[in-house]
Amino acid sequence: MLIPPSVLQKYGAKLVTFQKNDFIFMEGDEAYNFYQLHKGVVKMSNFGDEGDFIQGFFAEGESFGEPALFGEFPYPANAIAVSDSEVWVLRHYHFKELLKDHFDIHYHLSQILSRRLQYKAFLLKTITCEEPEERILSVMGYFKHKMDLNLGKDKLHSKALPLTRQQIADLTGLRVETVIRKIKHLEEAGKLRIIKRKIYFNLPVSL
Repeated sequence: MLIPPSVLQKYGAKLVTFQKNDFIFMEGDEAYNFYQLHKGVVKMSNFGDEGDFIQGFFAEGESFGEPALFGEFPYPANAIAVSDSEVWVLRHYHFKELLKDHFDIHYHLSQILSRRLQYKAFLLKTITCEEPEERILSVMGYFKHKMDLNLGKDKLHSKALPLTRQQIADLTGLRVETVIRKIKHLEEAGKLRIIKRKIYFNLPVSL
């Protein structure tokens, strides 16, 4: 978790509930708040002529939308609740006070934003260069890395990948039918486990 809830509450954050498919903010909105996911899954995406282009997914304990907040420009993408979600919402001026008072949080956030830039370059390279199974493993490796940081490696073995087959397809640029087929091959090869249709990690971190 990036910022403990007790610290967020101290600076005036409110826990807001969003239903599945609710917009938390829309592309072009002004950035007035800091958002940290308490429960659920949120996706960042853009709508285009060819459908929904997924920028990324965020799980419990992660924040999202900070670049627009720091850069003081409108949000470049939509934030949409993939499931019923609870989000800590903190006004931007209180968020800046929090960062001034907590250098450790400020530094940790800088590390997270740097990793996201790394992931953008990594994912672009993966989509343009790798075979389908390698694309899937690369995306899984990235989410495993994030979950290592958020949950700890001791809890990761029992935690499912927080993505559906369709979401993996959106992130990798593959057809969902291809993802379903390749995931089955990866299970047979011992690189992942499937339990009640959920995907569980069984691979090393690739970042």
